[in-house]
Amino acid sequence: MAWGLAWGMLIIALLFVFIGYILFKETRTHRFWQKRVEEGDLEMISQLVRVEVERWRTERPPKGMSASVWGGIQGVEVVDLGRDYLRVSSTAEPRFALVGGARRQVTSALDEGKRITAKLAERFFYDVPHVRLERVQIDCYTTFHAPGGEVDQRCILSTLARRIDAAEIDWENDPPEAIAEQLGARYQLDSQGVALPIEPDEEAVRAGPDDVAADGPANVS
Repeated sequence: MAWGLAWGMLIIALLFVFIGYILFKETRTHRFWQKRVEEGDLEMISQLVRVEVERWRTERPPKGMSASVWGGIQGVEVVDLGRDYLRVSSTAEPRFALVGGARRQVTSALDEGKRITAKLAERFFYDVPHVRLERVQIDCYTTFHAPGGEVDQRCILSTLARRIDAAEIDWENDPPEAIAEQLGARYQLDSQGVALPIEPDEEAVRAGPDDVAADGPANVS
């Protein structure tokens, strides 16, 4: 009986030692990543962002999120990355549904782009481990059909979001369209309210020469 109790206590002690060792290694790894990021290691930042983006591509869509918005999140591509900024692009298309026995457009590409923008901004600001981005530029493209039958994708929505503005948003309750507007969504409409192509580089995430010299471009798509 005493030997059984002793062996039981020994197994429990060894189990605690093993768990402590795992936690210690995990903590050291996290501290290593955090230090490298704080030092501005672009390779490390790039890896952390890339891993998170790839994780989204294998996730199931969150409850209540439309397939079109989730597709925009999963299809995001990293265009440029620096010490404290990120630029990405995605695709937004109109959404159609059966209305009155016919397929009709229920949301525009711009509507979908705003929703995608809001969700991506929240994820990049708060969900990438160890990386604290101060600026995130999100460019949303949609398909245009030329008179000759050619198909092209052009940017219709560009948002240069800043963490200071993101901190003022009620992410749980504010509508995604309102969030995109608060983050500085930039777009143009024609006389019928249809989104027109815009130049996404007009207000780019790079603040100036210092960004280029200190960080340089990094394509991690």
